[in-house]
Amino acid sequence: MREGVSRPGNRLELADRLEILERISLGQSQPQVADVVGTTARTVRRVLRAAGGAPSRRSRRRPRSPLRLSLSEREEIRAGIAAGDSFRAIGRRIGRAPSTVSREVGGVAGRAGYRATRAEDRAWLAARRPKRSKLACNARLRRVVVGMLERRCSPRQISARLGLEYPDDAEMRIAPETIYQSLYVQSRGRLRKDLTRYLRSGRSKRRPRREPTGQGRIREMVSISERPPEVADRAVPGHWEGDLLVGKGNRSFIATLVERHTRYVLLGYLGHDATTETVTAKLAEQIARLPEQLRLSLTWDQGREMARHVDFTVATGVSVYFCDPHSPWQRGSNENTNGLLRQYFPKGTDLAAHDQAELDRVAAELNGRPRQTLGWLTPAEKMTELLR
Repeated sequence: MREGVSRPGNRLELADRLEILERISLGQSQPQVADVVGTTARTVRRVLRAAGGAPSRRSRRRPRSPLRLSLSEREEIRAGIAAGDSFRAIGRRIGRAPSTVSREVGGVAGRAGYRATRAEDRAWLAARRPKRSKLACNARLRRVVVGMLERRCSPRQISARLGLEYPDDAEMRIAPETIYQSLYVQSRGRLRKDLTRYLRSGRSKRRPRREPTGQGRIREMVSISERPPEVADRAVPGHWEGDLLVGKGNRSFIATLVERHTRYVLLGYLGHDATTETVTAKLAEQIARLPEQLRLSLTWDQGREMARHVDFTVATGVSVYFCDPHSPWQRGSNENTNGLLRQYFPKGTDLAAHDQAELDRVAAELNGRPRQTLGWLTPAEKMTELLR
């Protein structure tokens, strides 16, 4: 079956039926309307019969908002153009901004071809709701988009690529969101639902973004934005970043701590227990091994394992600051260290199999690696300098 032609028995969407009636009322022939809408002339006739015949050009006008130009105002604009008046003078006469008149006419270049009735019909058609999707109106664009989806290109890649391949063809441009809506939202386009299997997610339904409700938030949480500036520039030692390294099935854990100035690493054994009581106790145990001048602050993500951060601060004297949601770069040193630790503790393995003695050995090995950011000194050497 030819693409764009409706299958027998398929019901047209409301937007399609409205467009058929509107185009017929504007004087287009039934074959022309059928070709634009992507159906058959027989279907067009059936829609007209159901609507009681072809509507007149003016009979289906909706109430006009006072914010929009009226037909009489458009006639005043046409008369002003014929008299050679400026947009500013025309706007002053009809009580509109000069920019409104300029946009209506199409700038200086549009003065010669402006017609009030044609502009009125164009504005009425543009204001029609619901609007048909660009993919539903443009069979050529639809074919290209479908082909790229089947090659597993993402909607964003498709949108960008079309801009490169068709730089001078505005009809061959499409936003990524339009593609997503045509796939996920019924009646928003003509893309087959089975094309969703080519998306990276493979989901056939869109997953809504949920706004934070406040449920599960950590009480008395202090944002990273309130952290002292001296922490950000790494000039002062004693400020730490922390996180959990997670094992197979999210059931085993290792607590990781990295000092921002020296990149010195401390590891804490958690086994299968990542409750806030166990995590804060283990972190306090590791921090207690340090001299007081190296116990200033800790930056953590918003995981519930630090829900008892106030008790941790009371026990250690270390202030806790929490990163913004989904912002791992705010703990860059810790993220980098966790990547290094995966050489010793690969993903998908049981981290509870490694006791504290082994974790101390791994930490000592990492602290003995020379770092370019430290001028090729090791974290252990930098820490020794501070302690000395």
